[in-house]
Amino acid sequence: MADQQAEVLTPLRPAPAMDRTPTPSFAEALGVWAKIGVLSFGGPAGQIALMHRVLVDEKKWMSESRYLAALNFCMLLPGPEAMQLATYAGWSLHGWRGGLAAGTLFVLPGALVVLVLSMIYAAFGQVPMVAALFFGIKAAVLAIVIEALLRVARRALKHASDWWIAGIAFLALYAFAVPFPLIILAAALFGFFRINAPSEHVAATPIPWRQTASTLALWLALWLVPLGLIIVGFGWDHVFAQTALFFSKLAVVTFGGAYAVLSYMAQQAVESFGWLTAPQMIDGLGLAETTPGPLILVTEFVGYMAGYRFAGGMWGGIAAALITLWMTFTPCFLWIMVGAPYIERLHNMPRLSGALAAVTAAVVGVILNLTIWFALHVLFATLERTRFGLVPEFLTLDPAALILSIIAALALFVFHQGVFRTLLLTALLGLAWKGLF
Repeated sequence: MADQQAEVLTPLRPAPAMDRTPTPSFAEALGVWAKIGVLSFGGPAGQIALMHRVLVDEKKWMSESRYLAALNFCMLLPGPEAMQLATYAGWSLHGWRGGLAAGTLFVLPGALVVLVLSMIYAAFGQVPMVAALFFGIKAAVLAIVIEALLRVARRALKHASDWWIAGIAFLALYAFAVPFPLIILAAALFGFFRINAPSEHVAATPIPWRQTASTLALWLALWLVPLGLIIVGFGWDHVFAQTALFFSKLAVVTFGGAYAVLSYMAQQAVESFGWLTAPQMIDGLGLAETTPGPLILVTEFVGYMAGYRFAGGMWGGIAAALITLWMTFTPCFLWIMVGAPYIERLHNMPRLSGALAAVTAAVVGVILNLTIWFALHVLFATLERTRFGLVPEFLTLDPAALILSIIAALALFVFHQGVFRTLLLTALLGLAWKGLF
């Protein structure tokens, strides 16, 4: 339902007094943001539905039209839309401190859980029982990514040109290894110019230029000054500088959610930097799927593994994980704090909407590339990188992985089990298959 609602762009209007109760106190709102952060399982759809129930239906702090307008605004931005929606909701109630509190509490519970799980995984991941658990989890992750591909495709591929964009994006990534940011840029430019739009107009409300400039300067400083200090302090080749710079770049191109950038992140983290292996990357996604908060917290797992391996074990891993979190989520606050006052104007910019629609279509091709990347690494023991992408050694097909993947797909698509139950089922079957259960 949330995905269908998100397709309708509704202009923001100040909510009439009858649409919502008086503004809550900051302390009351703080408790609600903490509750949402702890209960935010189920990926973006579940998180958006949870916030709708709490903020619109129960608390009546936002009207339906205001909520949908904010949701569409957040879907235009790079980064996790559910986290940014929570940030906007906090901003609409209590300004910058409300946005900071809501966004932080949305991320913090999941970030703490992922950090603890990352520490356990790095220390004990090779224990037979743990390895068997993750053997089953990998199968579920493959089915979950396929489900995400189908969900995004249904929403994004509305015209023939959208199918062409998705296909070209897939070929560019899989066969020619074109960098992900270039694909996003090309799709945005194509979408911008394919719209034969009339002269665009904006609302008559005055533009708060001075406020926007000061807010932009503050959040850019909070993002880029630590980045510069890390690079200067440790040097370009240090893992802390590499993670800070890489996840800063990733934060700018994460249109379409975590699934859209996972293949790019996996390619860079596994093949270019060597921070972790492909199976570990898939395990990290499985961890992130089982925790509250945005799925993009998988970046924290990658950061921890990088620091653990190249910066002296556990404490290096913790430092790299904290750097990763800062560089991943500080830009999300920047987009909201700077852009929230302009949400009504975006409704009157058809070229911008066209650009983002093309980017969403390209994301389908990107997620297809991710799906194939996961499938090959889950199902086959040996892969060969050719001039036109990865090719499996078919004799190395793992029958157990194939069977567990089919079971996971049946649980999701036929019996309509949730992500958590599917992960639990395949994890237990992985233990049973290895004779440890």
